Amino acid sequence: MKRLLWITLVSGFIFGLCSCGDSQQERQRLSKLERARLDSIDRAALKVGVMPTLDCLPVYLAYEDSLFLKQGVDVHLRYYTAQMDCDTALMNGRVEGSITDLIRGARMVRKGTPLTYPIATDTYWQLITNKKARIADLKQLSDKMIAMTRYSATDYLADLAVDSGKPKYDVYRVQINDVNLRLKMLLNNEMDAMLLPEPQATRARMDKHVVLMDSRDKNLNLGAFAFREKALKQPGRKQQLQKFIQAYNIAVDSINSKGVKHYSKLISKYCHVDEKTIGNLPKIKYNHALEPRRRDLEAAARVAKH
Repeated sequence: MKRLLWITLVSGFIFGLCSCGDSQQERQRLSKLERARLDSIDRAALKVGVMPTLDCLPVYLAYEDSLFLKQGVDVHLRYYTAQMDCDTALMNGRVEGSITDLIRGARMVRKGTPLTYPIATDTYWQLITNKKARIADLKQLSDKMIAMTRYSATDYLADLAVDSGKPKYDVYRVQINDVNLRLKMLLNNEMDAMLLPEPQATRARMDKHVVLMDSRDKNLNLGAFAFREKALKQPGRKQQLQKFIQAYNIAVDSINSKGVKHYSKLISKYCHVDEKTIGNLPKIKYNHALEPRRRDLEAAARVAKH
């Protein structure tokens, strides 16, 4: 009897082990199937790179309010804090489109990634100097450090500032790609000057740092959403882009009607700025999706050659 009981217990234990093994294998199999399903959905979706900047606000609104889905397009956002990371994702095919600037775009084209620009943004950058550096004029940038991203609109604007000011000594360009880190370095008095977009520029101005130059005064519109031409040749991608643009334009109308500050929660979520900064944002008007001006494209192409 004892022998029979022992055999029963051992058999049950072995069966339990086998069941556990089968259960684990089943979970792994289901997990693998789920990953494959999600990967398939992601491949079919229109993937767009975005940054914590106000030029992306219409995209954030269209995403959060399901405007993309209502227009019949599944959009997956890829969030980056550095322009170069957006561009790398675009060149490597991890996204079909991304926020960028025309100078970075022209450089990507020269390096073998043909792009199209269905949406020109009204992005502007301000050259803001550290209040402790006591720089009141562009010529006083002599022997100072400017934070920017190489081969970009901010790099070009730094050149324009130096050319205009003609400082006696060299101006040192320091590559700080992460826009939030760039702002933090200014607030912590670790950098003499930098190029900032909104809302980071507003945060810097609130701390009494000094604006020496504004890209809008140069009649330059260099911001854009770029899409890979190769990606748009895939079946259905052009139609996805058309629906993306329809949703984008609806979001633009809503922002212009209600005002940027109406979407403070959205700005706080994606741009990581506080309510006080949002309350001090300037009035910003967004435009419907239009291709960039020829003069801006030509200027970007000239800069990218050098």
